[in-house]
Amino acid sequence: MKALRIKVPATSANLGAGFDTLGIALNLYNEFIVEENDSIEIETYPKFPEFENPDKNLFVKVLKTTCQFLGNEFHGVKVKQIINIPVSRGLGSSATAIVAGILAGFYANKKQPTDKEFFKIAYQFEPHPDNLLPAWKGGLITACIEGENTYYSKIPFPKDIKAVVVVPDFELSTEKARSVLPENISIKDAVYNIQRVSLFISALVNKNYELLKIAMNDKLHQPYRKQLIPNFDKVIKRALENGALGVSLSGAGSCMIALAKENFDKIGSGMVKAFNEVNISAEYKILEINEEGSKILIE
Repeated sequence: MKALRIKVPATSANLGAGFDTLGIALNLYNEFIVEENDSIEIETYPKFPEFENPDKNLFVKVLKTTCQFLGNEFHGVKVKQIINIPVSRGLGSSATAIVAGILAGFYANKKQPTDKEFFKIAYQFEPHPDNLLPAWKGGLITACIEGENTYYSKIPFPKDIKAVVVVPDFELSTEKARSVLPENISIKDAVYNIQRVSLFISALVNKNYELLKIAMNDKLHQPYRKQLIPNFDKVIKRALENGALGVSLSGAGSCMIALAKENFDKIGSGMVKAFNEVNISAEYKILEINEEGSKILIE
């Protein structure tokens, strides 16, 4: 097999009210350059020593599982991981490794995974289609799990909206972000989110962007997770004051995402300054929505 370059986009899940439901792909990418090998060799750029440990490398684990799923013996792999997506920040870095591992395994077998095959493997590592699907298929996706099946739909995303993503200088694991969530919620809070996620999709489809400010509010996860994000409310306030259409946590955090049509630098700078006020350094990225999803290129 010739060397493959697998390019997988970052994702931002939830988008406020769409908890474990909505996700978008962004034009920021992790890349995996893969070659057949008799042993496991891993290089990372920039260097992540933990990722270079074969027992801890998620891509290698998924590739091995995929080969076994397809009835092939896994001998090894040589992989270079180019890591552009911040790790443990709510931008789907783990989803890129899962998607790339599955695609590499199927490509070696000269097959494309069906949806059922993809989820059968992927859910062993991360049971969240709102992250996995945008990384694989691109665009804005809404998804749900019913029994053993996953159902999803790709929604056209307005080309005139970009994402301003603020990356604070601290990691936040998904496990920790989920540990603060309550086991039970009120009907009132559930209705609150159902109303807003419906409004979010309608606002995008009908280009009623003024509704996004309300539609990206949430009562199921952000009120609990914001205790883990210093100056959370001020970051949102600054984004809206500077022209953001709507703002939310990106995935489980620590990144935050603002959707906007203009004033991108002003929005990003305002959010960064809000973090700076509590002695947290941060940077912002202006990103477009990736509609293509993952790509496999022959080196």
